[in-house]
Amino acid sequence: MMAIVENILFVSGEAVTLGEIAKALDISKSAAKKLMDNMISCFDFERRGLQIIKVNENYQMATRSQYSEYIHKFIEPRQRERLSKAALETLAIIAYRQPITRMDIETIRGVKCDNLLSTLLDKGLIREVDRLDAPGRPILYGTTELFLKYFGLSSIDELPPLDLDKHE
Repeated sequence: MMAIVENILFVSGEAVTLGEIAKALDISKSAAKKLMDNMISCFDFERRGLQIIKVNENYQMATRSQYSEYIHKFIEPRQRERLSKAALETLAIIAYRQPITRMDIETIRGVKCDNLLSTLLDKGLIREVDRLDAPGRPILYGTTELFLKYFGLSSIDELPPLDLDKHE
């Protein structure tokens, strides 16, 4: 049962209620609580890199704070992977003109951008927001919340104004 709960907590990525654990294992809440208390003790005793934390009647798997320095060293470079100039240009076009089609982006940039769109989608910086009501029903792209976080913005309204006179 402990292995099942460990898997559930791992794949959920968020807090799981005691009721959800009991239901998944087909046991009572009191049995689930004893199991969770036992798991917390085992993880602590074995000094694992992960721990199970309890907040009210919810349980979540988390890293131990004493390893945070190492985790930050590992994660930080991955989170801040630099975007190429072409990716930044494409992202800027989408941010300022959203929702926008691939064809419109390619018209503005003057080059194909299939691979860039795929990369930006994979990184979670853009998303498909709708389809244009036109022949072929082309995809309309827009930015995501991750885009806002990546650039330290709380909303798209915080984008600096475009100064088109400089670029004409």
